[in-house]
Amino acid sequence: MIKNTINLKTNHRILITNKKKFFSEILKAILKLIIAGVFIGILKKYDAIVAVILIIRIIHHVNKTILVPKNNKNWVLLFGMFLIAIIGVSGEYWAVSNGYWEYHEVERELPLWLPFAWMLAFHFLYELEGRLIPILKNKTSKNKIILAILLALILPAFGEVITIYLGVWTYYWPYQILGVPLYAFISLVFVHMLVYTILHFVCKKYKIEDIVFN
Repeated sequence: MIKNTINLKTNHRILITNKKKFFSEILKAILKLIIAGVFIGILKKYDAIVAVILIIRIIHHVNKTILVPKNNKNWVLLFGMFLIAIIGVSGEYWAVSNGYWEYHEVERELPLWLPFAWMLAFHFLYELEGRLIPILKNKTSKNKIILAILLALILPAFGEVITIYLGVWTYYWPYQILGVPLYAFISLVFVHMLVYTILHFVCKKYKIEDIVFN
């Protein structure tokens, strides 16, 4: 067991019981982010086409998790996807209107694909956490929160680096790392954890069992 255990050290010690699966899931997640970032970067001029493709992807996920299953329909996840889209796009509109960042090569302030990208990003992190939580040695709420914060801090920012360097948008906030400012890191974690907190209380109130939000 000791040889097959790794530590994620933050202010709290998290034990992962399956090192091979952990790194496999992280590498697959990074590969998906690279593909998504390159896809948006190449088609950045055609935001309507990107939006349609992302909508098709969302329909696929909805069909898989809600329409097809006879039991355990994941309405909470769908609610979370819409909620983060509303919060995320509202924040984007405020930031772009105030000149904190700018999208390039589109005819409008915000590209049409933006809300659907937020929805898919939330779904992406949810599924990844759902696969990683079972290999936590101690599946406490504190460990789940730390895992969620780490993933929300690192992976979305990694995806943003790709799109930034492909000219999709530019941040004008200071203190940047590879084009991503410190404030963006904080904002990504804040939005992600805000939605997770809301969904945690929804699951608690309505006694919904969910591996990520409970």
